Amino acid sequence: MTMKMTYAGHVRAITIMGLPLIGGHLGQVAIGVTDTVMVGWYSVEGLAAVTLASTYFFVLLIFGSGFAWGVMPMVAAFDAQGDEVGLRRATRMGLWLSLGFALLALPLFIWSRSIMGLMGQEPELAEMVRQYLMIAGWGIIPALLVMVLKSYLAALERTQVVFWITIFSAMVNVLANYVFIFGNWGAPELGVRGAAIASLTSHSASLLAVVVYVLKAMPEHQIFVRLWRPDWEMLARVFRLGLPIGVTGLSEVGLFAASAVMMGWLGTIALAAHGIALQLASITFMIHLGISNVATIRAGNALGRRDPAHLVRGAITATTMSLLVAAATIVGFVLWPEPLIDAFMQSEEPARDQILAVGVGLLAMAALFQLVDGAQAVALGLLRGVQDTKVPMILAGISYWLVGIPVSYLLGFTMGLNGIGVWLGLVVGLGVAALLLNARFWGTTLKALIPAPSVKI
Repeated sequence: MTMKMTYAGHVRAITIMGLPLIGGHLGQVAIGVTDTVMVGWYSVEGLAAVTLASTYFFVLLIFGSGFAWGVMPMVAAFDAQGDEVGLRRATRMGLWLSLGFALLALPLFIWSRSIMGLMGQEPELAEMVRQYLMIAGWGIIPALLVMVLKSYLAALERTQVVFWITIFSAMVNVLANYVFIFGNWGAPELGVRGAAIASLTSHSASLLAVVVYVLKAMPEHQIFVRLWRPDWEMLARVFRLGLPIGVTGLSEVGLFAASAVMMGWLGTIALAAHGIALQLASITFMIHLGISNVATIRAGNALGRRDPAHLVRGAITATTMSLLVAAATIVGFVLWPEPLIDAFMQSEEPARDQILAVGVGLLAMAALFQLVDGAQAVALGLLRGVQDTKVPMILAGISYWLVGIPVSYLLGFTMGLNGIGVWLGLVVGLGVAALLLNARFWGTTLKALIPAPSVKI
């Protein structure tokens, strides 16, 4: 009989497993933040271009990462069952599918200037975006492969390794940015293209590090032995689970990408302020994402062990912890917006006061959506853990695209609220997602998994 874990035990377990994952996510965000900060020191025009280019890259990365996210609950469930063959098969086919997606995505980076033009961006800005993505776009190959291997390691509760590899990658990025953006240590001054080289270098270094670790530390799983051999049955399973996750991620990131495009219509100042506020919101969101990842792993493990009571208690604990983090973040964004925004600009920046004025308002909106953003992220994590991904994909798509984007446009442009209106639309879209996804998990999925009249929690 399985011993029931207390709520305090769940808090402890989520914290121990979650802190390295949160740190890893923050390290990953640090790559984007570093690009934003250091390019911002170089020029406001460069900041606007990298903000738009990074968003474009991130949209495709998140879409392709669905297969990596799909590997996580599968490996967790196989590990709980003691099925080493199953976890190896799932990881290998996750690598196959991620590589295939990356190769299909490359032309979209090559044609990025034309795509930016179709989105209504100014020619000069579109050209700078192209310069960045022609180099940085190649990083999607190592980035997606790394995500699969990190999901494999995280599902096996090797979260500290995930953290240290990400930190290593972020450090490589900082160093490469310093060298190539500003032309230090004898390197040419490349500006935006230098930031792109730095990002590609950091993704490649991360892939090398994680492959070496898996080979050295986990030889019994033989992840890379006969990697070229197809496993069509498992590939189909990973595809069926991972594609809805990718589409869901695309829907959410697409919401933010659309907001970046709309902010670009408002001008360079508005887009630069948007980039700073979004980076700050992304940093805090990584805490929720780490909790969501732990929820996925632990829910997958509980599913593999057929332990519904453990699943319910873990879900309650993860949701509560996310809400408490959101409350603390709201306080920080409301009380100290100016110092937070100032960190992304040089004091002598001519447009500093304008960016600050716009950014303070946007950060207030970011505070509003902390609660709903965390709630929907944890609900998605729990649903993925029990391998329920198709209906959540539809619910997320409705929330982000049929609610969030139209409301952003309506408030921002039709009603003349500009950037504040665009961000209020984000709040509404994320709020609807939080309600629908939590209703799905607690009201439908959980009941299907627990046929008994009640489970003591």
